[in-house]
Amino acid sequence: MTINRSLRLIAGFFILLSVALAQLHHPAWLWFTAFVGANLFQSAFTDWCPMMAVLRKLGVREG
Repeated sequence: MTINRSLRLIAGFFILLSVALAQLHHPAWLWFTAFVGANLFQSAFTDWCPMMAVLRKLGVREG
C-alpha cells in the first residue's frame, strides 16, 4: 500500500471513529473530526501532512 492510500485510509478511519464516538459518547468528539478535515484541507495547499511524515518513518513506500 502506498503512502497516499494509507493516508486516506487513516483519515477516513479517524473521521468515522470520531463521528461514532460523537454519537455514542459525547458530541465534543466532532472537534476531532474538524481537526482531521482542517489538516487535510491545509495539506492540499502546502503538500505537508504530519501523518505522511509518520508513515515515511514507518517505512511505507511512496506512490
